[in-house]
Amino acid sequence: MGEKQFNTATLAGGCFWCLEAVFQRLKGVESVVSGYMGGATPNPAYRDVCNGNTGHAEVVQIKFDPEVISLTDLLEVFFAIHDPTTLNRQGNDRGTQYRSAIYFHSAEQQAAAEAVMKAEQANWSDPIVTELTAAETFYPAEDYHQNYFNQNTYQPYCQFVVAPKVQKTIEKFSEKLKAD
Repeated sequence: MGEKQFNTATLAGGCFWCLEAVFQRLKGVESVVSGYMGGATPNPAYRDVCNGNTGHAEVVQIKFDPEVISLTDLLEVFFAIHDPTTLNRQGNDRGTQYRSAIYFHSAEQQAAAEAVMKAEQANWSDPIVTELTAAETFYPAEDYHQNYFNQNTYQPYCQFVVAPKVQKTIEKFSEKLKAD
């Protein structure tokens, strides 16, 4: 028996705490790491990314089993939990670090993302502004950002911003959730 083969998806859709909390709960997702991609500064720090000085987006890098969950499935969840029609903004989070982006790791991922984006446009009255870009260097965020929601559920941002996205995922994608 060969070793299990995992694929990587890298997505940006606002605060990485929201995305991480949702994707951690899906069957077939092996790991989710919050980090930064798409900027010019090597090894960026959170403070610099938040100031908009580096050009990076807050992203999650998802390691997943394509035999259990497809990139298309991940992207359907992605488009359900953020607004892909607002440029450089999700809710009250504003700045280029909060842009909507899919960073593809192969031509197959690019084609899948293009197909999902085309299909998803029917769900939105405004044009989707999600960037579709080849993956660049991924920089993991500082340790305190990892597994943030699970460790800080009573923090106000988590209660008012992250928790509703997790709840929406539970309600809309129950068949894709890991068993508790």
